[in-house]
Amino acid sequence: MKRVLILGASSEVALALADQLAAKSCELILAARNSERLAAVKSDLTIRFGIKVNLAEFDALQPATHKKFYENLDPKPDTVICVFGYLGDHTRAIIDWEESAKIVMSNYVGAVSILNVIANDFEKRAEGIIVGISSVAGERGRQSNYLYGSAKAGFSAYLSGLRNRLFKNGVQVITVKPGFMKTRMLGNMKTSPFLTAQPDKAASLIIRAMERKRDVVYVLPTWKWVMLMIRNIPEFVFKRLKL
Repeated sequence: MKRVLILGASSEVALALADQLAAKSCELILAARNSERLAAVKSDLTIRFGIKVNLAEFDALQPATHKKFYENLDPKPDTVICVFGYLGDHTRAIIDWEESAKIVMSNYVGAVSILNVIANDFEKRAEGIIVGISSVAGERGRQSNYLYGSAKAGFSAYLSGLRNRLFKNGVQVITVKPGFMKTRMLGNMKTSPFLTAQPDKAASLIIRAMERKRDVVYVLPTWKWVMLMIRNIPEFVFKRLKL
């Protein structure tokens, strides 16, 4: 974990990761749709930690650009953290295909596109760490967010398969499952403080998972048991619930 690429580097969790990784003397590549907005972050990290920070333009919604994006990185990272995502407006999405497509593209297609490119490189090098931020929402479809949840379910399955494929090559693949996190994505949604994590806590857990070579981690352990109960509700009961 010497050179870390953070995809979706403008999010609160990504910024917390950048700060904590910089404190561990990691070189950083911060990639976002508008990397110019990260100039102040780059300056701050460079001054405080004396590390090398590069900025790169990356758009998850433009898969055709992903291969070129990665080819242009020099030197290449040994660790990649895929942080980007989009909760979207579910009520709008069920009647507006463009919103549905944006949810699926942001949370599944875009992630698979760039991680395919990176996974192939790591496989050849026989090294590397890939971290994907999925969601507990992907563990069972609920009427309130099944579009977002289905995309995250697909992403979790993708990461599981990637982990199975790359294990023999010495590449570590980690699935991170947050519940609620106190970020802009959550908006004005009211959530229980016992089920809501702060970005810095999520960042600490992700780094610890990389260091301990974990496979699947929940940001808050409570969610592991909550989702165990939800997964085990019989379907004839579950379909009657308002969730």
